[in-house]
Amino acid sequence: MIAPVIAELAEAYDGKVTVAKCDVEECEELAAEFGIRNIPTILFFKGGQVVDKLIGAQPKAKIEEKIQALL
Repeated sequence: MIAPVIAELAEAYDGKVTVAKCDVEECEELAAEFGIRNIPTILFFKGGQVVDKLIGAQPKAKIEEKIQALL
């Protein structure tokens, strides 16, 4: 549902941020490590640490706001 928005933001911020996605059904250990219980969950990392997250479908503006705050 939010995959197209994430793809747009990945293109817009290419070279500035790294965007990756993970299928929690295929990577159960990773989902457990980060305590992901709801899909979709977007984690924001800075310096290798989770610094923020969004849970549930969010509008593009909200996701972009989080990215801008971390740049």
